[in-house]
Amino acid sequence: MKTIAEIAAELQGYDPQALSAAGVSAFLERLVQPVAGTETLPLFDALGRVLAEDLVSPVSVPPHDNSAMDGYAFDGAALRADSPLALRVVGTALAGKAWAGRVGAGECVKIMTGAVMPAGLDTVVPQEFTTTPEDGRIAIAPNVLRQGDNRRLMGEDLMAGRVALSQGELLTPAALGLAASLGLKTLTVARRLRVAYFSTGDEILSQGEPPREGAVYDSNRYTMFGMLTRLGVQVIDLGVVRDEPALLEAAFRRAAAEADAIITSGGVSVGEADHTRTMMKQLGDVAFWRIAMRPGRPMAVGRIPRGTGAGDAVLFGLPGNPVAVMVTFLAFVRPALLRMMGSTHTAPPLLQARSAEAIRKKPGRTEYQRGTVSLAPDGSLQVRTTGNQGSGVLSSMVQANGLIVLHHGQGNVAPGEPVDVMMFEGAL
Repeated sequence: MKTIAEIAAELQGYDPQALSAAGVSAFLERLVQPVAGTETLPLFDALGRVLAEDLVSPVSVPPHDNSAMDGYAFDGAALRADSPLALRVVGTALAGKAWAGRVGAGECVKIMTGAVMPAGLDTVVPQEFTTTPEDGRIAIAPNVLRQGDNRRLMGEDLMAGRVALSQGELLTPAALGLAASLGLKTLTVARRLRVAYFSTGDEILSQGEPPREGAVYDSNRYTMFGMLTRLGVQVIDLGVVRDEPALLEAAFRRAAAEADAIITSGGVSVGEADHTRTMMKQLGDVAFWRIAMRPGRPMAVGRIPRGTGAGDAVLFGLPGNPVAVMVTFLAFVRPALLRMMGSTHTAPPLLQARSAEAIRKKPGRTEYQRGTVSLAPDGSLQVRTTGNQGSGVLSSMVQANGLIVLHHGQGNVAPGEPVDVMMFEGAL
């Protein structure tokens, strides 16, 4: 396992006093690795977990050619572009029971959605595209369909013996449905990641304590709990830890012993005279950064030994301001935790929207501005900021539905100019 210094040496332009957002992501990609261990779960319990091995399909889906809709099945070779087609109905094929009769030239079978296509038939005409003359036959007008229309082919969704879901896939509702369509009852997933979290600082009040001058109620534990719970990890809440060496040491040692990752808020500013920073240095291999970003400039990252030869816990020391905590988590910590969970899909997806207003921005840092995405009158996506972008304005995170990502080299944004947006849906 490489040390923090060795990882830093691999990164071109690494400067802990002015680290770019891209540099942080590159560093964390080298720092964290998937945790060991798997478990087998029933499908209903596997939602949100990460698949630990390739899932090879034991059957083809669908298992046979079948009808995509209610109508009449026939041999599509009989279609003519310049004349209608008349067919005699010789039977009915129902879903769940194969039709065993024979179909000759000029004949068809009434068929229900999902029913097995009778042998020799390859096309289905929807019932509403037919007329029924007095002789009981059906008539199909010319040029309403082509040979092969409305037939689902065997294995067109999944073919037996092929990979249906890949290792590292985050198990979404659609993935669970796909696994169920193969007749599976259980899935092997990576074990649940354990993440310990606590707030630090003498100025932090726990809920229920009386107000006092200069103190603020702890919101970070609650936003962090929500984000970690949405991520599907096991959350170990260690509460608020005062800025006292003995208490901090006990909290860090307990967190390292019980968790794969530790997240703290507060006490990581460069030059800050408190015990949190000192204890991080004392107990582990930790780097302290000033990131070229807004909000969320100070951050600490490293490892703390668990003791008894059990390896290390990864440490994420986040700033103390509420919005900065959430932004640094979404931009950096969440992708790193997904990687530790074994997921191959870790980078937050960005969509583009037109800015509904001018946005001031200096090149040389990445800014994550809170924004609200909506539909413009022309049907395109537009976004505008929530106003005050102060790192303590937590109400702006409630108003926003995403973060406007203004990249490191980007300057001022003019109205109508496209910008990237990291949407909250699925993360918050």
